[in-house]
Amino acid sequence: MKGKPSAVAREPDRAEAFRAYIAQQGLRGTRQRMAVYEAARGLAGHYTADELLRKARQIDDTVSRATVYRTLPLLVGCGAVREVDVGRDHTYYLTESGGASFRAQLICERCETIIPVEAPFMEWYGKAVAAKHGMRPVSQRLQVNAICADCQKREARA
Repeated sequence: MKGKPSAVAREPDRAEAFRAYIAQQGLRGTRQRMAVYEAARGLAGHYTADELLRKARQIDDTVSRATVYRTLPLLVGCGAVREVDVGRDHTYYLTESGGASFRAQLICERCETIIPVEAPFMEWYGKAVAAKHGMRPVSQRLQVNAICADCQKREARA
């Protein structure tokens, strides 16, 4: 009986998929781009481009801010990273874990805390709505903006 491959065994496949994706875009898998990829894989939770830059420089100190900003759309395009726009002056990113479950984000309007929420209905909903209009879904997102309990308490005291 064949077991599931471990996450360690799947990681080279993910890196090769990223290399293949950037090759399709007519780009090379440079050492710096791959350092940004590795940094993204090593970050947990939501992070900013600046946090990704710091992590990438720990892997390869020649990674520039421009390389991070040019690589992020590639990471998003190949599905390795999800972009989470909270509607403010910066965007957060979340490295995809490869799980099949869809996630939504619950975002506090005041402190920008982001809480991932399992949303298994999204796959069905996306496919159903797209099919109704003769389309094929490519991506989808669900964000709920709210005010967290801590911010509500601070506002009540003010």
